Amino acid sequence: MTPLLLGSVLNPVNSTMIATALASIGSDLHVGAARTAWLVACLYLASAIGQPAMGRLADLFGPRRVFLSGLVLVCAAGLVGTFLPTLGWLIVSRVLLGFGTSAAYPAAMALLRAESQRLGRETPRPVLGLLSLAGLSSAAVGPVLGGLLTATLGWRAIFAVNIPLALTALVLAVWWLPADAPARDRAPARSGAVAGGDARTGAARAADEDARHPRSRVASLDPLGIALFTGTLVTAMLFLLRLDRPLWWLLPPVAVLGGALAWWERRRTAPFIDVTMLTRNRALATTYLRHGTAYLIIYCVMYGYAQWLEDAHGLSSFTAGLVMLPMSAAAAVCSLLGARTKGIRAPLTVAAVLLAAGSGLLLLTGHHASTAVLLSAAVLFGLPQGLTSTGNQAAVYAQAPAGGMGAAAGLQRTAQYLGAITAASLIGLFYGPRATDGGLHDMAAVTGLLSVVLVLLTVGDRALRAGRR
Repeated sequence: MTPLLLGSVLNPVNSTMIATALASIGSDLHVGAARTAWLVACLYLASAIGQPAMGRLADLFGPRRVFLSGLVLVCAAGLVGTFLPTLGWLIVSRVLLGFGTSAAYPAAMALLRAESQRLGRETPRPVLGLLSLAGLSSAAVGPVLGGLLTATLGWRAIFAVNIPLALTALVLAVWWLPADAPARDRAPARSGAVAGGDARTGAARAADEDARHPRSRVASLDPLGIALFTGTLVTAMLFLLRLDRPLWWLLPPVAVLGGALAWWERRRTAPFIDVTMLTRNRALATTYLRHGTAYLIIYCVMYGYAQWLEDAHGLSSFTAGLVMLPMSAAAAVCSLLGARTKGIRAPLTVAAVLLAAGSGLLLLTGHHASTAVLLSAAVLFGLPQGLTSTGNQAAVYAQAPAGGMGAAAGLQRTAQYLGAITAASLIGLFYGPRATDGGLHDMAAVTGLLSVVLVLLTVGDRALRAGRR
């Protein structure tokens, strides 16, 4: 687990570590905040595309190979960011980081599934919980680490630190991770393969035979499917980023690209996004919807609440960070507790109810609220974050089709990134130029309504009763 955990922290820590270095980068490179914001956006975009793409590669060529390749890419990104300090090259570095770090989580999930099949026993929930904890804790310490590195060694250090981290994970992975199974044992799931049974046609089984050959696996990458998925995602994200001034002309391209993606993938024997499987495997599709909705709520509060603490409540950025610290601590604790539960639906239901309760508390909170109320709100949103992360992770692990674990895990992260981007846009819509009590209450009303929807999605999902596929 050590190399898997070390690799899995690289994406979340790089997502947040740069936050405390943007001002220094902009000052040194003589660029404004609008241009340095691309350093944040490009990593999220590359990760949203890279997670399912790397998961697909892991399913086709073996998770160990993809895990190692991702770490090599992270090393290259660190070198580019360290020794080529211009904005253009830094953006290139962040894109490489997005794709390189995206390999770790889906490859880790695929490795655990393969090891479980080899040993003939289920992967223990605490093991899956460790992956969730690694992501939550590293995202929480990212801003602190970034500030420390920038203050002591300069902002280039936030790129350079990836080199020793990735090299260490690379050495440990070569040393400890089991070899990939033969190609015939990891042929990717076809459109006819759904969780809970083998409904494949003769043509699909023949395609599995073809997938044993390297050339067939390369052809199975589905470059047109990846291009259509990327185009759909990019145009959708550009629309979501401007909800305050909607670019309505982007909606037709989103619809056309999305329709073309669905049409093309339904006709592929080995699709990049298995639309037919998602249509039949409603449990997995519901898990993606539930995960994206939950993180839309969580990110609204994570970013919006901190901004309100500074603008409306008058706290310094350091003090606001201390108030938000219980949120990260509660998330970490609950990720471990959630990993030790046997069921899936109960923790997810509790998480949805806690999100609704936290939204209710924010509706009653104003800029004169006491410190105890402020800390309570942070804890109320931290607890469900840990339960949501581990619960939906376990659901994806149980519901993903055989041979498609990597791609399924990658799509889970894509749903999370879509939630984050939508949340950032909603915050701008609620607050405008400055966070106010009224803006906080508007945000809380929306998150409360979404929490009720989340409760219904969870309670009504019969597939979660015993974690069944």
